[in-house]
Amino acid sequence: MGFFTEFFVRPRPVEAQRYRATLALLESMSPADRADIGIKPADFPRIAREAARRQLS
Repeated sequence: MGFFTEFFVRPRPVEAQRYRATLALLESMSPADRADIGIKPADFPRIAREAARRQLS
């Protein structure tokens, strides 16, 4: 049954993959690294969205 659902699933935008990757990177940082650059966990979604919107060359 899972095979048929793959035909009807909408493709995910490229930004979604970049968003998840950026969010994983931010979450993997140590608290000391976060303090050095001045970001808090509450800022992670906003930062990840902004990074995902940027086009990579």
